[in-house]
Amino acid sequence: MEEPDLRHAETLEELRACFAVMHELRPRLRDEADFLDRVARMRGSGYRLMAAWRDGRPVALSGYRLEENLVYGRFLYVDDLVSASHSRGQRWGALLLREMESIARREGCARLVLDTALSNALAQRFYFRQGLVSAAMGFVKELEENPA
Repeated sequence: MEEPDLRHAETLEELRACFAVMHELRPRLRDEADFLDRVARMRGSGYRLMAAWRDGRPVALSGYRLEENLVYGRFLYVDDLVSASHSRGQRWGALLLREMESIARREGCARLVLDTALSNALAQRFYFRQGLVSAAMGFVKELEENPA
């Protein structure tokens, strides 16, 4: 794997470049404008988008935020972790997860937390290989017929 360029997607142009990769993970995103609107709103609660860039294009993304609650104390929550389909198996996800851990430690977090679908066995195996352990079960109730 070539030397990575890890940096946050901050500008509108950088965020636009990230849409196709994020859409692979989040197909419910209607279009680029929907993605940009959501990221703008989420930034209000501290959301950041770290990207692994190759040849000036994002090949993997990690969306995250720093949080605190009574369960975990101060922690880094990974909202999104995805490698572009053409870049899977090249260790970009592991690289980004290590970067998330570094950020969490720098920020004084006690834990790194993420969720994945019970049906996503590939992601679960990946997370176990990266040293994460399953610690909770999440529950969801859809409140709209066609949720965003």
